[in-house]
Amino acid sequence: MLSRPSIAPDPGSPDVAGDVVLPSTATPSADRDTSTRPTFAADYRELGDRALAAAAGMGDRRAFEEIVRRLGPDMLRYATHLLSDRGAAEDIVQDALVDAWRGLRHFRSDSSLRTWLFSVVSHKVTDHRRRRSIAPVEDWVFERPSQDPRDDPSRTVSDADFLSALDDALAELPYRQRACWLLREVEGMKHTEIGTVMALSPGAVRGHLTRARATLETRLETWR
Repeated sequence: MLSRPSIAPDPGSPDVAGDVVLPSTATPSADRDTSTRPTFAADYRELGDRALAAAAGMGDRRAFEEIVRRLGPDMLRYATHLLSDRGAAEDIVQDALVDAWRGLRHFRSDSSLRTWLFSVVSHKVTDHRRRRSIAPVEDWVFERPSQDPRDDPSRTVSDADFLSALDDALAELPYRQRACWLLREVEGMKHTEIGTVMALSPGAVRGHLTRARATLETRLETWR
């Protein structure tokens, strides 16, 4: 088992919730029965994902803004890990959130809201990859070790070298292996959730993970 520093979103990443712009055409249409829309006295941050999805599906913008605040950064991290292009990832997440706003009325809770949103992002990433080649992973994607002088300098250098090696190894993985590994190891998803996001069977997910881990173990053998 590889011993590695944690992977996390860039602390300097933009406020996704503040950046998303919903088109005027995405406001609740006449066919939505807004008369049954619930009125929440409690803070939206106290509501669960399913309750927020139900409210947003009926056109509640405040509920959707909370969804974006809560899950938008995860969506941006995932898209950036896959594309290695921060600007493209931000555009894709923006498009995915607009599609989600329009499509939440059809959300049936067969999967978690987070899994459903990641599926939307995955489809956008796939479309983008058909049009462009993948650039090398940017340095900020992986959390760099603290530069606190109290830290052990040799450990700091070692961690930075490991992250650089992991960066290179991930960039060489086939797309589906890379995506499955990121969803499992970075996003902490179960095999069934990964299958939903990637439109793969659980067996196929396990196969991609096995091959990805084998490749990474070989490439990073010196770090074991």
